[in-house]
Amino acid sequence: MKNSETFKATDIIAGFECRPGIYELNGASAMLRAVNFTVHSSGATACSVVLFNRGETKPFAEIPIPNSYRIGDTWSIMIYGIDIYEVEYCYRLTGEYAPEKGLLFNNKTNILDPYAQAVTGQSVWGKRSGATDCYHARICNDTFDWGNFAKIDINFSDLVIYELHVRGFTKSLTSGVKNNGTFNGVIEKIPYLKKLGINAIELMPIFEFDELYEERQYNGKQLLNYWGYNTTCFFAPNTSYASSIEYNHEGDELKTLIKTCNENGILVFLDVVFNHTSEGNEDGSVFSFKGLDNNVYYMLKPDGTYFNYSGCGNTMNCNHPIVQQFIIDCLRYWVIEYRVDGFRFDLASILGRSEDGTPLENPPLLKMIAYDPILSGVKLIAEAWDAGGLYQVGSFPSWNRWAEWNGRFRDDLRCFLKGDNGMAWAAVQRITGSADLYPPERWHNASVNFLTCHDGFTMYDLYSYNTKHNLENGWNNTDGDNSVTSWNCGAEGETDDEYINGLRNRMVKNAFATLLCSRGAVMFFAGDEFCNTQFGNNNAYCQDNEISWLDWDRLKKYKEIHDFVSDMIAFRRKHTVIRHSTNPSSFGFPDISVHNTWAWNDKFNDHDHVIGVMFAGCDSKGKDDAVFIGINAYWEKCPVQMPDLPSGYSWNIDFYTDVPHKKATDYNKMVDRQLNKITLAPRSVVVASLKFNK
Repeated sequence: MKNSETFKATDIIAGFECRPGIYELNGASAMLRAVNFTVHSSGATACSVVLFNRGETKPFAEIPIPNSYRIGDTWSIMIYGIDIYEVEYCYRLTGEYAPEKGLLFNNKTNILDPYAQAVTGQSVWGKRSGATDCYHARICNDTFDWGNFAKIDINFSDLVIYELHVRGFTKSLTSGVKNNGTFNGVIEKIPYLKKLGINAIELMPIFEFDELYEERQYNGKQLLNYWGYNTTCFFAPNTSYASSIEYNHEGDELKTLIKTCNENGILVFLDVVFNHTSEGNEDGSVFSFKGLDNNVYYMLKPDGTYFNYSGCGNTMNCNHPIVQQFIIDCLRYWVIEYRVDGFRFDLASILGRSEDGTPLENPPLLKMIAYDPILSGVKLIAEAWDAGGLYQVGSFPSWNRWAEWNGRFRDDLRCFLKGDNGMAWAAVQRITGSADLYPPERWHNASVNFLTCHDGFTMYDLYSYNTKHNLENGWNNTDGDNSVTSWNCGAEGETDDEYINGLRNRMVKNAFATLLCSRGAVMFFAGDEFCNTQFGNNNAYCQDNEISWLDWDRLKKYKEIHDFVSDMIAFRRKHTVIRHSTNPSSFGFPDISVHNTWAWNDKFNDHDHVIGVMFAGCDSKGKDDAVFIGINAYWEKCPVQMPDLPSGYSWNIDFYTDVPHKKATDYNKMVDRQLNKITLAPRSVVVASLKFNK
């Protein structure tokens, strides 16, 4: 708590001792004997602080903030005698109500503090204690002890990112944790994550969100806004993700998760959603930004209705100076108070639109984030598109700071690996760092390569389903991605056919081998390493059930796949040449070279399905190193020739996806090979590295 002893009360208002507050302190700040409240609105003519006893919906006090306490568009008041452990609060603002002008002021509406550090009203998952306009805030007293915490740093190109949903990761009883579906549940799985080899987790939205937004029943199931891409409050962690009630110190469990991950060499990124909120469009609720300054925080049409570049009802007016400052304040808060290591920005192209929706060449918000001194050490990852048709993969404004989810990597390699014609050269471009998208000076920090994420098929489903199976979402299978980049290997869904199941396993290994031998940061979705399935649902945003929850029993069933992925991650970590350029090797190989069925021949036609890529240079100790990946995406066996090596060296076959993966396997004995020419089995991948012959 900050010391308020030097501030003396000057007024009695509604029975409370008060004085003008500290205007630079946003939100509610606990002092030694008082609470400081600061709120901003350019359109309001009056503002009150409304106080509630904990858990109650009717206020016990409403304290008008005198106009003399207002400076510019900011009201600030210090109120004495508040027991922060028993009190909740909100604001009420007076002003013009004219929806056609974008003005929605109503002094009877409870307005949630946008800077609230804890939100009440929905602390139990799937249950609301009141109406949406009854969100209250709690006043936090941060006592978390970070000890001698020292942040770790990992080079961008060294990242292996594991995207996970906090609830779905351990909600199933098969997870074997004590605290299912919580931050503590993730903590219990850190030994697993560390052994797997990933070095960063990307948490799907953990800001307070409304899982009951558009809640409905379908086929006897409750459908919720499970993913969380509908923020209610940007400064507050989702209280239903905590395993216990954290009155007035909300966030301690999340902080413990971040601290423990860092202690185990794992960075923590947050998936942040600044493009829209859960207030929805003109038919949605008024509980926060709409009641503060609707025409400032949202992009509005001339008639006062909402632009919808997010596909979710409204669009935040990100390049209005007030909104810019709010977003910067928010990001700084999570870096300072929670020590997060990076952010992935959902539908980030919206952050580059002007106030009228026009894409900006040099968006001020993105530039501010890139150059902010507090944010200078964190990773910035953009989902470089939006629901309004703006697609910026390869062209997202970066200032050499912003990386991108490489959607072209996902699409091109999915098509190539399943055998589509005309994709060989595109696949080579993606594996080697997407030089056609990013200049060489950005290869080390531009691309997040991925084949799967929360949005779309899991890796297993990618090779088990030709089409989406989203009927359980209740939209008659009209929702979700319609692009044809999956392949069921011969049967739709589950099958007892051993050949098809074997082929699916091989295709999953092919995908992981290609992903983990590609230049750039790597990301995959939680559970892909043990073939988790969503039963063909490629848009499971509303499925808080076995469709979305990880089935950890599959870890035993698909142990071979898990071990293959873990060993591939270790192999990638061992060979620096895969991840980024190094000093040249002593035998003159280029940093990256491309091959078809013949070594050093980099010409491809529309019917080529075999590619080879070699990375060469020095390892982390300065010794010569080279890695070769050969991919046969054809349905018949095909040859691939590895480059000849200098005297004293040979190629060691480290992985071959056509045979079962076991740690002690000598793949050199399993491959049809004559010197450096290998005959690859249909739809298979080989990975080889430089071996010094003693």
